[in-house]
Amino acid sequence: MLKVQKPHRESEHEAAALKLWDGDGAVRLLRHDPEEHALLLERCVPGTPLSAAGQEAALDVFVELLPRLWKPAGQPFRSLAEEAAWWAEYLPRQDWSFAPELLEAALEALRELPGTQGEQVLLHQDLHADNVLSAQREPWLAIDPKPLAGERELGIAPVVRSRELGHSKRDVLRRFDRLTAELGLDPERARGWTIAQTVAWASDGELHQTHVETARWLLEAR
Repeated sequence: MLKVQKPHRESEHEAAALKLWDGDGAVRLLRHDPEEHALLLERCVPGTPLSAAGQEAALDVFVELLPRLWKPAGQPFRSLAEEAAWWAEYLPRQDWSFAPELLEAALEALRELPGTQGEQVLLHQDLHADNVLSAQREPWLAIDPKPLAGERELGIAPVVRSRELGHSKRDVLRRFDRLTAELGLDPERARGWTIAQTVAWASDGELHQTHVETARWLLEAR
């Protein structure tokens, strides 16, 4: 499959992430033309999104898949600390008057967490249930990485807010509790990172309301 990228900060090192994974839990990169921003990728057949499996089956897959993707990482990937500083810089310029407690919680996490991280691994910032597809080489393969190098606790954030697996307080907290427990993550660090990134990614588009609700449910359950 040919993918031609629109250059963007979050997908800047997609090819490097795919090379590092080398097909282990993710689609293979077959060729890359950086000048044309073009990637020739392994095609997933039949390509059914993981969301079709339902929440509990999807969580079973994520518990097995995430540790395979968390490979030790450094250059060329942007660090989570650098990304957190960028979020902390632009968030106060946005209008959060409707939910000041979410802005406060996000900024608190962005102050406290970056300097005390654990091992730096490759993180897929957008690993929700529609970015994992059924395939023949393996049952499920991740696609469309938006890579960072940072601690594992951020890695569950996109799964927690994966609205295609069900969007309610019960669903969000079920995903958070299962993933932190079964992957051996620090729940408070994971909560802080998930709130921070979800608030940072809460645009004015169709995902705005669900992102705000997800962050609020996590904060209420603290």
